[in-house]
Amino acid sequence: MRLTKEELKDLMKKKLNKAGLTEEHADGVADVLVHADARGVHSHGAMRVEYYAERIAKGGLNTAPNFKFEKTGPTTAIFDGDNGVGHVAAKLAMDEAIQMAKENGIAVVGVRRIGHSGALSYFVQQAAEQDLIGLSLCQSDPMVVPFGGAEPYYGTNPIAFAAPGEDDIITFDMATTVQAWGKILHARSKNESIPDTWAVDKNGEPTTDPFNVNALLPIAGPKGYGLMMMVDVLSGILLGLPFGNRVSSMYHDLSEGRNLGQLHIVINPEYFTNLETFKQNITTTMSDLNNIKPAPGFDQVSYPGQRSAQREAAYMEKGIEIVDDVYEYLVSDVVHNNAYGNKDPFAK
Repeated sequence: MRLTKEELKDLMKKKLNKAGLTEEHADGVADVLVHADARGVHSHGAMRVEYYAERIAKGGLNTAPNFKFEKTGPTTAIFDGDNGVGHVAAKLAMDEAIQMAKENGIAVVGVRRIGHSGALSYFVQQAAEQDLIGLSLCQSDPMVVPFGGAEPYYGTNPIAFAAPGEDDIITFDMATTVQAWGKILHARSKNESIPDTWAVDKNGEPTTDPFNVNALLPIAGPKGYGLMMMVDVLSGILLGLPFGNRVSSMYHDLSEGRNLGQLHIVINPEYFTNLETFKQNITTTMSDLNNIKPAPGFDQVSYPGQRSAQREAAYMEKGIEIVDDVYEYLVSDVVHNNAYGNKDPFAK
């Protein structure tokens, strides 16, 4: 099924509003989700709506959160999300970080006690659209074996970065695992196999069956393991939140808030160099990368975020493709099918 960006956002907004979110918060969540779907990151898009709806219905997402923003220094602050929807809290916290960076050159804002916040690229692009550099990190479920280990300890713990060029934004958004858990969910939704380098089964053996996944693998072995540790320290321990294998499960108890953490870092290039020169050099970097001789099997070297931007442009012409099951749920009268509660992190 193909839908325009506006049609898809409207369907998601209506479903989330019906589930119990205010119209404003439903709109905010839908905006982040449609951003992901439009860029081809379907694991963080419309397929998540039913999970959010069930958590809302069971009380695990606060539909009337008391958001609090407190400056702790000239360039530092804490945004307390009161276990409301992470998408809205993270967006508002980034708005505050942007203003602080414009005034003081840099901002570091911790976002405490939130639910799942979706694709981090959305938030760093908020900064880049204001001619600033954005960096965002966040916690996730303990579902990754540390290098050399046989039991999960850290989450996929993603990192995102964005910087403005003259006419485009360079964007980098990655899990610190070989692949994000949402990609495995997407493979499940389409009954597709996964590469054997993504995950292991209950015996610690590589698996191509997304339904047999028992743990994910860190990217580049010990290097990815180190990065996910860093993310956990900066978005968990630093903010006084649960960390490591103490981070709450996405599925185990949908009646409780998740108390997740996220960290936004925003840098104002004008405090370090000439802004226009900076943007010109980002654009030159993009051009340089595109002009590098491609390796066998590749048509072109793409700069980070370029393919996602190209998919978004194509979707604007052809519509965003959504799997039938997700579309049928969105247009139905069903709020949720009680499909996610009381499951382990690798819920089928």
